[in-house]
Amino acid sequence: MLDALAHVGRDPATGGYVRDAWSDADLELRGWFAGESARRGLDLNEDRNGNLWAWWGDPSGEPGVVAGSHLDSVRQGGAYDGPLGVVSAFAALDLLRERGFRPGRPIGVACFTDEEGARFGVPCVGSRLLTGVLAPERALGLTDDRGDTLADVLIRAGRDPRGLGPDPETLATVGAFVELHVEQGRALAALDRPVGAGLSIWPHGRWRFDLRGRADHAGTTRLTDRDDPMLLLARLVLSARSAAARHEALATVGKVLVTPNNANAIPGHVAAWLDARGPTEESVRALVRDLYDQLTDDTPTGTSSGGRIEGPWGEIAGEGEIRPGRGVNPSGSGGFSEGSASSRANMTFPEGGGGLSGGADPSGNGGFRGGSASPRASASFPGGGEVSTGEGANLSGAGEVSAGGGANLSGGGEGSPGRGGSSSGGRVVEVREESWTPLVEFERGLRERVARAAGEVPVLATGAGHDAGILAAAGVPAAMLFVRNPTGVSHSPEEHAEEADCRAGVIALADVLEELCR
Repeated sequence: MLDALAHVGRDPATGGYVRDAWSDADLELRGWFAGESARRGLDLNEDRNGNLWAWWGDPSGEPGVVAGSHLDSVRQGGAYDGPLGVVSAFAALDLLRERGFRPGRPIGVACFTDEEGARFGVPCVGSRLLTGVLAPERALGLTDDRGDTLADVLIRAGRDPRGLGPDPETLATVGAFVELHVEQGRALAALDRPVGAGLSIWPHGRWRFDLRGRADHAGTTRLTDRDDPMLLLARLVLSARSAAARHEALATVGKVLVTPNNANAIPGHVAAWLDARGPTEESVRALVRDLYDQLTDDTPTGTSSGGRIEGPWGEIAGEGEIRPGRGVNPSGSGGFSEGSASSRANMTFPEGGGGLSGGADPSGNGGFRGGSASPRASASFPGGGEVSTGEGANLSGAGEVSAGGGANLSGGGEGSPGRGGSSSGGRVVEVREESWTPLVEFERGLRERVARAAGEVPVLATGAGHDAGILAAAGVPAAMLFVRNPTGVSHSPEEHAEEADCRAGVIALADVLEELCR
């Protein structure tokens, strides 16, 4: 079935895929899903948020067991990230029928909308809306690079944007969710195993940095007279790498928009997106705050004046206390002792708090052991500047950013209204959190049952986000299976899985569904 999708959204020059949510390619893939459902006699439903559900049996009487993933992609992504999970779910259902299996519970195949967030910046939009994590009014106002809002795009696709929002009726039909995914690391290759099960998903988020300077002529403006935001961008990129190393986490500046983007002009504005992930919430939040400190440093950057940094952040700091709780040991050798990591972060800056021992293993090798996600972290900044609720100010772990307001990180007073402020005569940096996903640990009983049913497969942590993590955080029993990726490369045309391993994944998924549906 993957071959039937190979042409959809493929860039012939690179071999990569561009399958933005609600694009022509995405709509074609949705049509393919509908066709595959009809061919198997499944009942197809599209929920109010655009997620697709194909059912073998009626889940209205009894919640079913669902498998699936997503069909959208990052830009210039690979062929397996997402589609492998959807194709494998259909193939596992076929295998169960070949075996003559009669499920005791309904079985569903799901395709979640806009998992990657490539177009509108927020990942897992479909599952976040479904579970109520993302407010519909915020979702509808998200814009793509062309300035089109999600509401605009939905209308053009023939959907009613007024229907978006929490969908408890649909969510109640999901008794358990198992997502198969190509591994986005090298752990299974190192273990020489074709299939693994998921242990946990690292906490991660996206932050937008707006770097504002003054547009001017490249050939007539003296170096000492320039207010060039590209220099701040350079500092951001380099600081992200060093801060990630200090905090034993991961940080990436992977998307940049430059205005006016002329070769012979000094830019007036640069927007850059930071992706930050780590084994604990504390390490990620400390990393982002560290970047703030780097950008507010008075070290000369080539601009004509210093600047005031404005940033709607989240609730990060408190009284310097790390409360008892089980945390993730980044060395992969088991849990921290009580009190060494937090299930509710309280930290004070600039010193931070909650140091990490050992070395973080971002590849997900081995089985990390960790604690629960932080339900809420509290924050205060040096100088008494409290964070006011606002755009980018809610870091409760729900992933939602509410509208209005902004946090002033200059050290004095409450955040002023709006998305930060401006500095009269200096550069300005505005920081806005666009999404946040807390640490997710898949429920132990289901996780062990899945690993056993799949053939006593190894259990792995991952730094990649998934819809399964959003559902798990919302209280839906969820688990994951991973299929070996021989090189570990993902979000790239080089992403790959061997056919034999894909077949092993289908068999494992079918065995899991059979176990859960007896």
